[in-house]
Amino acid sequence: MGRWRDGRGHLIVRTDPGAAPAARVPLEIAASYRARTRGLLGRDSVEGALLLSPASGIHTFGMRIPIDVAYLDRHLTVIAVHTMPPGRLGLPRLRARHVLEAGAGVMAGWGVDVGVHVEVEVDAEAEAEM
Repeated sequence: MGRWRDGRGHLIVRTDPGAAPAARVPLEIAASYRARTRGLLGRDSVEGALLLSPASGIHTFGMRIPIDVAYLDRHLTVIAVHTMPPGRLGLPRLRARHVLEAGAGVMAGWGVDVGVHVEVEVDAEAEAEM
C-alpha cells in the first residue's frame, strides 16, 4: 500500500479475514493538503465515504450534517469509530494514519467497527495517473 492520490475508488469492508466483503462502498480519496482541508465542508450529504490520508484527527466546524468517523491505523484496521455532530473537534488518535468519514449511522450497517480491516480499491483511471 503506497501513498494515494486524490481520486475515487471503493472501500471494501471485511468483517472476517478471508470472508466475502460485508460491504463495497463508493469512496472518494482526499490525499492532497487541499482536498483534506476541504473534506466534507459545504456538503448536504455524502455519497459513500471519504478517506483522508494522511490524517489522525478531524473537525466538523462548518459542516452541515453529522458524520460517522473511523480512525484507521497504517494497516487500515479500524481503531475507533465515533458519530460527530457539526461544530465539534475530534481529538487526534495516536496510532491513526487515515480517517474515514461517512454520513451518520451508515458505518454500522457496513460492518465498520473497532478491529475490522478495510481495503481501498482505487479506480483504474486513477491508478493509470499514478
